[in-house]
Amino acid sequence: MKKFAIAAATATALTLTMANAAFAQTQATQAPMVLAAGEVTQAKEATSDTWITTKVKADLVTEKGIPGTDIKVETNKGVVSLSSTTAVTESQKDVAVAIAKKIKGVKAVSADGLKAE
Repeated sequence: MKKFAIAAATATALTLTMANAAFAQTQATQAPMVLAAGEVTQAKEATSDTWITTKVKADLVTEKGIPGTDIKVETNKGVVSLSSTTAVTESQKDVAVAIAKKIKGVKAVSADGLKAE
């Protein structure tokens, strides 16, 4: 199970890396244009949120005693939301929140979507 978790986290990281490279190539081949400051900020936030989501998910999947594959992670402007369709214990919920909070860039964590036993 641990090998699967590491493989899943690695695959996710590689997918994001390849997506960023593809995005960079697309931007480089387009005619130069001036971007509004708001668009640049939105792009940075989206990249940061994607990185946070990936890092939280990878850390949850590799943590022993946590059903990381059953926990859904979403990030919006640095706020991480954790949810699940399967029940978790209060202890597992607390550990999942602590894992998310320690990630750089996380402003807040909401675990309202985690079903507790």
